[in-house]
Amino acid sequence: MPVPFHRFARIGAVCGLSLLALAACSKDHGELVVDDTVGVTALRTPCPIVGVPEVTGDVTLMAPGRLDSRAIDTVATITNVRKACDNALHLPKLTARVDFDVLARRNDTHGARHIDFPYFSVVERGGSTIVAKHVGTVGVDFADGQDRASGHGVAIGVIDREEATLPTAIRARLNRKRKPGDTDAAVDPLSLPDVKAALSKATFELLVGFQLTDQQLAYNARR
Repeated sequence: MPVPFHRFARIGAVCGLSLLALAACSKDHGELVVDDTVGVTALRTPCPIVGVPEVTGDVTLMAPGRLDSRAIDTVATITNVRKACDNALHLPKLTARVDFDVLARRNDTHGARHIDFPYFSVVERGGSTIVAKHVGTVGVDFADGQDRASGHGVAIGVIDREEATLPTAIRARLNRKRKPGDTDAAVDPLSLPDVKAALSKATFELLVGFQLTDQQLAYNARR
């Protein structure tokens, strides 16, 4: 299933990737600090960005054989996405965990019913390369007469710390103090092509979404 991973709702994104934007993340275990002498301190963490790719955050199940207004059987949405990342400096691997909820609503409330919603989790590098993928299910149980129910899902991503860390030479360029009057004092080092390429290569994302069929994906894209 092709998914446009280049557009998604991000959680825990890289902080301060432009000198024009103020960083808002904790400085614990950060690896990139642009010195205050240029006006802004920026921090990058090797932990992955977390998000839900576009059009994969909800799924609609259709009632078989129906073409009327009740053709929609059940609708479910991924929500309450939370990230935790073990970024202890002595660990060669970074382990990121994503917890999320699936909220479901059904039209026919007769009888108790269990539904398994397939979901995927992928570790992506540089915004284009999928490093790992896992498919699981989140179970939701409706009681008789109940139209809403919820379930809980978990995704785990393991990333090599060295691969998620900027090269020493790049960090040195970014952390070098620049004084007023220097030829490059007004140049944002994060805008330089080789620096941007290094940042992209060292940036990982942990993405979760519903594992949609072609029909479900097309339905979401049309809405």
